[in-house]
Amino acid sequence: MPNKKSIIDSNVKKYLDNLFADAGPSQQLFDLKEELATNMKEKIMDYQSRGMEEEQAFKEAVISMGDLRGLVDDMRKLGQDTVRQTVYSTMTARISTAGIIAGTLLVLFGIFTITMMYFMKMEPVSVAGSGIFIVAGGVLITYSVLTRETRRKYAMNKVRAAFYALSAGLLLWGIFTSFITRFATGEMYIAIASTMVFTLPGIGIFLFLILTGTSRRKNS
Repeated sequence: MPNKKSIIDSNVKKYLDNLFADAGPSQQLFDLKEELATNMKEKIMDYQSRGMEEEQAFKEAVISMGDLRGLVDDMRKLGQDTVRQTVYSTMTARISTAGIIAGTLLVLFGIFTITMMYFMKMEPVSVAGSGIFIVAGGVLITYSVLTRETRRKYAMNKVRAAFYALSAGLLLWGIFTSFITRFATGEMYIAIASTMVFTLPGIGIFLFLILTGTSRRKNS
């Protein structure tokens, strides 16, 4: 039996799909519907917390959104403007590509530096310290990949992608600090404790994002 949240999600999706039924698919339309859906769900939950029934809360949320005909017209025109869509997609793709390249170079720089310092027989703490470049590169790659539009999927909302990057950063930082504290103190329990402080929030954020995510797959 579907829970209340899934019913609300379904109703909001149907409403927005019907509202923009005449607008051609585009990344901008996907982003707009994501934003409107989030606002509607928040309003519905707020009205329900005041004692409204689900159906009435949905109607009130629709009313509170105001007249969206202007947005519908804009999205309809945009759906017909393939040149504008191409320019937008190309620009965002270039930014994403630059981020992926920069992140990959940071990760490789960190790996090469760690390897070089290891064979130079430097202090373990100094060797592990270069892992900070891997952490930064991993965060940048995560964000850039998720905000990249592909033939099969739309780019993820930038705020949501930033939280995914934060999750990845916390997990990588937890691993990084475990090595640093292990070599600095020589105590494994301190390394485990320092890892736990960062990895648990990272896993929590990741699970929340996974469980509340929506499909970005394009209609065939």
